[in-house]
Amino acid sequence: MFGKKKGFSAARIDTLVGQGTEINGDLVFSGGLHVDGKINGNVVAEEGSTALLILSEFGRIEGEVKVPNMVLNGEIVGDVYGSTRVELAPKSRIKGSVYYNLIEMAIGAEVNGGLVHQPQGAQLPKRLEDKSNNRDGGSAEPVTEN
Repeated sequence: MFGKKKGFSAARIDTLVGQGTEINGDLVFSGGLHVDGKINGNVVAEEGSTALLILSEFGRIEGEVKVPNMVLNGEIVGDVYGSTRVELAPKSRIKGSVYYNLIEMAIGAEVNGGLVHQPQGAQLPKRLEDKSNNRDGGSAEPVTEN
C-alpha cells in the first residue's frame, strides 16, 4: 500500500572527485558525479542526459551548476539550474539563485539568492545563454563614450 520514497540513494556513481582533490576548469559529465572535493569552474551535464550530481558536505563548487538531478549538501558559489529535481540537504549553502522544476529543501539549508521555478522543458534564463556566448560575462554590446 505504501511504497518507499523514491530517491537517489541507489543511483549509480560513475565519477568521484575525492576530498583532497581540486579541479580548476569546467567539468562536463553524464551519469553520476559525486563531489567531496573542490571544483573551480562550471559543472554541466551533457545535453539530454539524466545526470545526477551529489555534492557532499565536504564539497565546494565555485561556478554555475547545470544538472538535471542533484542532491546538494555542500557549498556552491554560483547559480544552480536543475531541470528535473533539486534536493537541498541540511548543510547545503548556495550563494546564487536556484532555478528548479521540483525542489526539496531540508531544515538548515541556505540559499542566498533567488528561488525561481522553471517548468520542465522551459528555456534557460537569458543570463546563462548570454554567458555561454560571452565567456567574460560582460555585455556583448559595444560601449560608446560621449
